[in-house]
Amino acid sequence: MIPVNRPLLDGNEKRYLCECIETEWISSEGPFVKRLESGFGALSGRKHGIAVCNGSVALDLALAALRIGPGDEVVLPSFTIISCAAAIVRAGATPVLVDCQQDTWNMDPELVAAKITPRTKAIMAVHIYGLPVDMDPILELAKRHKLFVIEDAAEQHGQTYKGRKVGSFGDITTASFYPNKHITTGEGGMVLTDDDELAARCRDLRNLCFDKERRFIHEELGWNFRMSNLQAAVGVAQLERIDAFLLKKREIGRWYEELLGGHPLLGLPVARTDYAENIYWVYGVVLNDSVPFDAREAIARLKARGVGARHFFWPMHEQPVFRKMGLFAGERYPVSERLARRGLYLPSGLGNSKEEVQASAQALKEILS
Repeated sequence: MIPVNRPLLDGNEKRYLCECIETEWISSEGPFVKRLESGFGALSGRKHGIAVCNGSVALDLALAALRIGPGDEVVLPSFTIISCAAAIVRAGATPVLVDCQQDTWNMDPELVAAKITPRTKAIMAVHIYGLPVDMDPILELAKRHKLFVIEDAAEQHGQTYKGRKVGSFGDITTASFYPNKHITTGEGGMVLTDDDELAARCRDLRNLCFDKERRFIHEELGWNFRMSNLQAAVGVAQLERIDAFLLKKREIGRWYEELLGGHPLLGLPVARTDYAENIYWVYGVVLNDSVPFDAREAIARLKARGVGARHFFWPMHEQPVFRKMGLFAGERYPVSERLARRGLYLPSGLGNSKEEVQASAQALKEILS
């Protein structure tokens, strides 16, 4: 079976892990945590990096740091991972959805303005798969309405928007280091900001809000969202090779484009826009409406041929858990709905070989023939 993702761990990962064990620094107090925070902050164009145990809690931390809660609304795309909307709901705020663009698969900035109300507190811009959100219209809207901008850059390590580093936009940014990301720590994530007070609040909330003078006295409830030195050691080794990783991801994108480009039954990722070049976090394809089966059936047929694949995100307005809460009743977002039913991504991890890409593309063409 060709896996949908195979991480690449052939740099200094083992050496740095051994260093953690030899020095006995395995907790969150170890030096690799600060090295990862500093290095990833620089990669993202941010003054502060606050490492956490995964990308989902990074979103919880960001919302808490901004004091977003009951009575507030946050605008975000329907086509995203559930972590984004879940963090808003857990904060006691209300998620407000917009549809995505058909070509980039990102939230459509032209639809955001209509969703802003007196209760809107923030816009959550989630960069999807390989291309960033068109940020200039989002930032202009936020400035006009005095809103926070939360940038979810989980899938965009090393990406740029109009020459500016993705991760550097808005008030606060979140990132993920799950194994299928460009940089992985196994599990792990980070919150990024340029604001000194926000950064200090994030560090307090991440670490149970211990009092500075009297450690076990707490004026506010926080969480244990800390990242271990072991996780960070892997991340530092990964960060050292980000340039090579970006080249490899774009190479994988070119391989698939050469193999699948022009296929009449497939929609392929946009290679570039006027503001960014695709970094192919995953290589996604969308089945033409004339294909007599959906993405779920395509994945099953690929699996029978030894190829791992995964379907796209399922829209937030169609998530059973949110419908049970009475959210998004009667709402429709047709682009998100179509992508969820017709979209899937192919093996495209950093450790996947050209031969595996060729075999995966061939298997896809066979099930479509």
